Amino acid sequence: MKTAHKLFSALLLLAVISGGIFSCNKPADGSLPPYKLSYGDSILYLKPSGNNIIYPSEYRSGTYTGFPEGIEIDENTGAINLDNSETGLRYRITHTAPDGTKTEIKVVLSGITFTDHFYRLATGDSIAPPVYNATTANILPLAGSNFDEGGFANGSGCSVRTDNGKINLAESIRNGLFGPTPVNDDKKEIDIKYRINDGSGKSLNKLKVKLYWYNTMADVPQYLWDILNDRSSQGVFLRGAAPGNSEITNALARPRPPCVIIIAN
Repeated sequence: MKTAHKLFSALLLLAVISGGIFSCNKPADGSLPPYKLSYGDSILYLKPSGNNIIYPSEYRSGTYTGFPEGIEIDENTGAINLDNSETGLRYRITHTAPDGTKTEIKVVLSGITFTDHFYRLATGDSIAPPVYNATTANILPLAGSNFDEGGFANGSGCSVRTDNGKINLAESIRNGLFGPTPVNDDKKEIDIKYRINDGSGKSLNKLKVKLYWYNTMADVPQYLWDILNDRSSQGVFLRGAAPGNSEITNALARPRPPCVIIIAN
């Protein structure tokens, strides 16, 4: 009986201590602890299963929003629909609680994009490389990957390397992308479908790229400068895009389609 009594006392003491520990972590007013907004990972991949709606690890009442444009997020649940979002970009997800408290995180929807950039053919600057997972320093997995599936881009004259996703702009001009004789402000919007051998399990992914032609920099019209200034000359939430600036943002940014601007001279 003494042994049983000692055991009961020890268990009771442990329960009291544990209760004290837990009560220390709980706010005195009974409110919830600070919201740790998370989607389980900072990079979200498309899945071959087609189950491409990703929910927050923990739901809180309030409103969910995403920035910049291009992400489809349910404002009530925070669910991100990857199938209907523009991948290859970094987004800021914000939760606003009923009392106005805001919680933010950044997530990358895995895929490729291209930087907004002026390519000068006269200087040999004619290759547009893809950016993987919104960071220029990332290495794009090439083994087992495929770019321009279905050949739509190459069929239209846009020379996309199927093994690495790079666009050869000089070759695209020779292929007649803008016709036999390009003129100022010629433009083409190209769809590129691709599969990457990464966490997506080679799920079919896609993006649009807009290519422009101008004879000289002086021929670039104001409306295009406005587009670039509206988002930033190197993209939105694109890391490593500019020396000394690891992340460029613009409150009015519309990141897609990326602008590949070809300058002849």
